Amino acid sequence: MGGRPDRYHQGMSFFAVLFALLAEQLKPLSNLNPIHHALAAWVRWAGRNFDAGADVHARVVWAITVLAPSALVAVGYYFINRYSTVLALAFDVAVLYLTLGFRQFSHHFTAIRDALEAGQENRARELLAHWQNLDASELPRTEILRHVLEYSLLAAHRHVFGVFFWFVAMSTLGLGPAGAVLYRLSEFAGRYWAYRSRVTGTPTHDRLMDLSQTLFGWLDHVPARMTAFGFAVVGNFEDAVDAWRRHAVLWLRPNEGTILSAASGALGVRLGGQAAPVAADGARDVSRTLNQGDSPSLIEAEGSTQGTPPSMAHLRSVVGLIWRSVVLWMLLLALLSLANLIG
Repeated sequence: MGGRPDRYHQGMSFFAVLFALLAEQLKPLSNLNPIHHALAAWVRWAGRNFDAGADVHARVVWAITVLAPSALVAVGYYFINRYSTVLALAFDVAVLYLTLGFRQFSHHFTAIRDALEAGQENRARELLAHWQNLDASELPRTEILRHVLEYSLLAAHRHVFGVFFWFVAMSTLGLGPAGAVLYRLSEFAGRYWAYRSRVTGTPTHDRLMDLSQTLFGWLDHVPARMTAFGFAVVGNFEDAVDAWRRHAVLWLRPNEGTILSAASGALGVRLGGQAAPVAADGARDVSRTLNQGDSPSLIEAEGSTQGTPPSMAHLRSVVGLIWRSVVLWMLLLALLSLANLIG
């Protein structure tokens, strides 16, 4: 914008992501921060006021909840960038701080891992149930580990790699952090309407829920495969690609299957198998539960991948796999940014 070439935006993208990740590590957002509550209230308000049951109303609600804020962010970035490059970078970092990061879900992973290391399996089941709003009371230790691995891998993708992809893609076009907002709001909308239908018993327009999840699936198609490729590169490449090719179809949702099958091969761990436990009965506060990073739907698979059964060692391995993937994509973005700035 303001006469700057596109390659300049790519150079800013690297520093924006880097500063946002550093800020999020130093001062992570609280689970109960007002931004998340406002987001839940925004989606709920749009559905209540614009969803009258027709198919067109589902599209209107999705456009209001997802496209409108993304467009406002793009317009805001345009004018900020025309005024000041430094302020534009600060705006990028601020939006990424709210949309990208590990700390939005990693505390659940850490708490469950610590409970398992202390031999407190009942506590681990309670924490898993609290995180994903499911009945984990009968899960054996191996299944607890499997679910933690699967949910953590998907959460890392949706909170880090998916946001990363769409931010860089749309920032390159001069739209600033609009891509990060588009991805996170789309994921949140699909998760919100699925949660209301599955848990609270609140009447929900099925078309709205289906549309939200379908559109997020489209937005997530390329990022999911980029995440899977990153896992393959930094893990066991041959096994990851083989598992991706052979086992991705086991999962009922293709994007989930792509990520989890590739991670399974990269780590040499068995994932999938019996479907995730059914949701626990009883309504809970929607905005609080959605802030905890739960998946938009229960993970369902019709079989399992090859590999060793999940163990505590795999919990440590998955952390390394995710961080190596972050380093990989940051290095690639840095090289791309440098090449464009020099060129």
